[in-house]
Amino acid sequence: MQLETLDTTAVNIINEMKRNYEQQIEKLQADLREYHHKYLIIKEQYDLLIYKRFVRSAEELKADESQPLLFTEGGTKTETPKEKETIEYINIKPHKRNKKGRKAIDPKIQRIEKIIDLPDNEKICACGAKLTRIGQESSSKLVLIPMKLYVEDTIRPKYVCRKCEGTEDENKPTVRIMPVEPSIIPRSIASPSLLSCIMIQKYEDHLPFYRQEKQFQRIGIRISRQVMCYWQQKIYEFLLPLFMLLTKIIKTGPVMRMDETPLQVIREEGRKYSDNSYMWLVRGGPPDKTIVLYEYRETRAGENAKKLLEGFTGYLQTDGYDGYDAAVKDMPEIIHVGCFAHARRYFFEAAAITKEDGTAKEGIEYISKLYQIERVLRKEKEETEKEGTEKKIADEQFMMKRKEQAEVVLDNFKVWLLKEVDLVPPSCLLGKAIGYSLNQWDKLIRYLESPYLTPDNNASENAIRPFVLGRKNWLFNQTPEGAESSCGIYSLIETAKQNGLVARDYLMELFERAPYASSSEDWEKLLPWNIFEKQSNLPVKKEFLTASHRLN
Repeated sequence: MQLETLDTTAVNIINEMKRNYEQQIEKLQADLREYHHKYLIIKEQYDLLIYKRFVRSAEELKADESQPLLFTEGGTKTETPKEKETIEYINIKPHKRNKKGRKAIDPKIQRIEKIIDLPDNEKICACGAKLTRIGQESSSKLVLIPMKLYVEDTIRPKYVCRKCEGTEDENKPTVRIMPVEPSIIPRSIASPSLLSCIMIQKYEDHLPFYRQEKQFQRIGIRISRQVMCYWQQKIYEFLLPLFMLLTKIIKTGPVMRMDETPLQVIREEGRKYSDNSYMWLVRGGPPDKTIVLYEYRETRAGENAKKLLEGFTGYLQTDGYDGYDAAVKDMPEIIHVGCFAHARRYFFEAAAITKEDGTAKEGIEYISKLYQIERVLRKEKEETEKEGTEKKIADEQFMMKRKEQAEVVLDNFKVWLLKEVDLVPPSCLLGKAIGYSLNQWDKLIRYLESPYLTPDNNASENAIRPFVLGRKNWLFNQTPEGAESSCGIYSLIETAKQNGLVARDYLMELFERAPYASSSEDWEKLLPWNIFEKQSNLPVKKEFLTASHRLN
């Protein structure tokens, strides 16, 4: 009896130990799976950082995936040849092929002839006859003239009556002299041409003031960086009425596009010098009068976007940053539109890191079809408008065709996303790409509602790029006032470029004529699309009207 009891107890202990071991094994296996999953996520993030750091950033896949790279990991895969497809021939319009070789120098550039002729004694033949000129050979070289400055001394003669010393003409001063010409920076040595040169070199050519200071020293002129900063601030303060006018006009268009990027400002009150401020970009205005405005703000809070949007009615196109959702939450007059370029970027990163054919590339293919539809229909719309079709009718036809063709792709894309979202972990790159597209879906498809909308927000990203390039050179702003004035100069330059002007010509003309502006009508005449109109009654220099101000 005791032996049987002992055997039963031993068996129970053994079974209990077995169950414990099995539970521990299951727990260890679950932990292993979890750790392996975390490892894969961390590896993806690491590979993505390496990819962004060292690989070309263009979002494109190889056209011929069957051609392996020279150095690949894991060897190469052989594919079975595909069946021959039926070839369909289409007629294409003839076009002129560009000739190869060096392009001719622009004939508008000034030319100076340099003749290398035979000396007179070489123009006599051995027979005694004079040689006859039968032709010539010519070659062209570009000659660069280094920066050259000259001083313009303005002399204003003074006159007085020696006979009565002005007593007979009480309505006029005793000493008569022409008034001082108004200047954008009074009592300064800076001319409009010098100011425009300095601003263009910093904000279009990304050359900081300290480098320009050295440039001027090389030609014997001393202009310190502190003086150039002072000039920049004075220009901004003088042109405030123009910036207010641009801020008003930018909200009259059907679409506004926004983006933001970090900006370091050293001397912000109550903040550390290492804290990030932000430069906000707004692109909008009437379709034929594009305006780009840069605005400095201390934070990235959505409240900043809300203030910039006050008074606007229409479509706002942005990326997926939550701050924009918060900004338009209580603004029913604004319709928020998403950006397919950001959705595509997530899929592209997943495809580039996984290096496998399949799901991520399928997402890219759906988005690529939408862009292909957009390109073809935009080109058709331009051609119909050139043929004389009224713009309103062309817009309606474009919207109808785009909606008809794009909705088919969008419906298939949505079905595919809903299927894959249950199969892919949400924390991996592909899961994030699918989650972003589904979360943004309603905003992504709204571009079909207006002919002025495109599938992405690339227009604002392209406009913010000059600022990002410049930031790599000048690194930071010393003061909030300097950040504001920098945004103002960037706004002038990029708005001029968006309207087809040469930015340097626009700034030079603006700095020359702005001191004469005294009313809102005068400031309107200084807008990029008005400033070179001949009917303006503000002073205009003749050489500006005869120059070529528009970009080819």
